[in-house]
Amino acid sequence: MGVTKEQLESSLKAKLNPSHLEVTDTSGGCGASFVVEIVSEQFEGKRLLERHRMVNAALEEEMKQIHALSIKKTVTPEQWKQQQESNQSNAAA
Repeated sequence: MGVTKEQLESSLKAKLNPSHLEVTDTSGGCGASFVVEIVSEQFEGKRLLERHRMVNAALEEEMKQIHALSIKKTVTPEQWKQQQESNQSNAAA
């Protein structure tokens, strides 16, 4: 059996303390492919590549069993807030 969505969530919560986390299993349940969206204060002042490396490092053990990890978003709480406000503005227009 591969990695579970709950295992990824647990590791990311423990290591990156996200204010928002969304993990989606895109493998059809076998635990080989996931999409991650994560908001963390720990990303403050970090470039996109550094943020992705932080996510990969947080999932070091899990990555040994995962075939594909798509990191959809790695943003700070302030960036997340701005994106949500922008999305709401666009939806209202």
